[in-house]
Amino acid sequence: MTVGLWGLIALVMGDELKNLRRGWTTGACAAAAAKAACSALLTGEFPDPVTITLPGGQKPAFALAQHRLTKTKATAAIVKDAGDDPDVTHGALICVTVKRNAKGGGLTFKAGEGVGTVTRAGLPVPPGEPAINPMPRTMIARAIADIAGDNTAFDVEVAVPGGEKIARRTLNGRLGIVGGISILGTTGIVIPYSCSSWIHSIHRGIDVARAAGFDHVAASTGSSSENAVRALHGLEEQQLLDMGDFVGGTLKYLRMHPVRRVTIAGGAAKMTKLAQGMLDLHSARGAPDLTMLAQIAIKLGASDGLAGRIGSANTVAEVFELAHGEGIAIGDAVAGKAWRTAAQVLDDPTVMLEIIVFDRDKNQLGHAPFAAASGHAPRPLKRR
Repeated sequence: MTVGLWGLIALVMGDELKNLRRGWTTGACAAAAAKAACSALLTGEFPDPVTITLPGGQKPAFALAQHRLTKTKATAAIVKDAGDDPDVTHGALICVTVKRNAKGGGLTFKAGEGVGTVTRAGLPVPPGEPAINPMPRTMIARAIADIAGDNTAFDVEVAVPGGEKIARRTLNGRLGIVGGISILGTTGIVIPYSCSSWIHSIHRGIDVARAAGFDHVAASTGSSSENAVRALHGLEEQQLLDMGDFVGGTLKYLRMHPVRRVTIAGGAAKMTKLAQGMLDLHSARGAPDLTMLAQIAIKLGASDGLAGRIGSANTVAEVFELAHGEGIAIGDAVAGKAWRTAAQVLDDPTVMLEIIVFDRDKNQLGHAPFAAASGHAPRPLKRR
């Protein structure tokens, strides 16, 4: 899923987004498939459709796409329906194989084809475990208990054919999840265009960096700013956060799970909106304030003529070019205001915060250097 697509649809549809069809998470699909497979293993019959109870009490029914039964194991598969959300796993086949575990001791989870394995600390499940998150595991256990009771002993293998290819379109590789996708979902329900998977990846990226002992992370709005800040600071991949437009969600999670040094990097337009106080930087949430940029320029010594051209410019990039042409360091001023917005969210003087503004060619346009994120400006505006 891309944030750009979300914004396009938001602009075109407006309130109609509220009427979009919801879907089901991979975790909900896996729970339903597990229940069907367990039922067949115990009774010889596959329930179709199969109904499960979600954490919120909803009781959706799922049609089986495939099923197979032998003397020792049963497999059921469900096609993931993400509703009207452009989820990368929409249409994927979620297959669960259940067989008895002679050793006893509850459920054992295994990663089949296309389901990743965790290799780094900091994620909700430890290294070496299949990338099946805690809530999906709980949902699967509850679904099986509906059929077999609480004292059960089964091996549960979750597979997603083609999942390794799907995972290339996610951040799993950066998080240290190899071999396929993750089985996710805390409610079992996919809300269209909520971008929950993206935000989940940001949070897990912070967790992984902290667990690896890094004291510096850099959150960027796009690939150009990410590549630039990585080169500037010599950062490892695990220190990089693909924040997109979700600066607010990133900063709020960092406030609860602090890292000693935080860099926020982005393009001129995105950082201008952060300077305005916006914490969702997508175009659907508002435009850069050119009047504010003109006022900044005046404080920095710009002529009335330049301020007028800035106020009527077509883009923020044009504003920066106009200001640069007359020696006005508007980039540093924008970075400073963006720093104040971000520092107020972090609100932690033990965290050192930095803001960097880059252009598409990875040139640095503005900088607010590391300073304690106490909500105060790192430095005053400089007049020409």
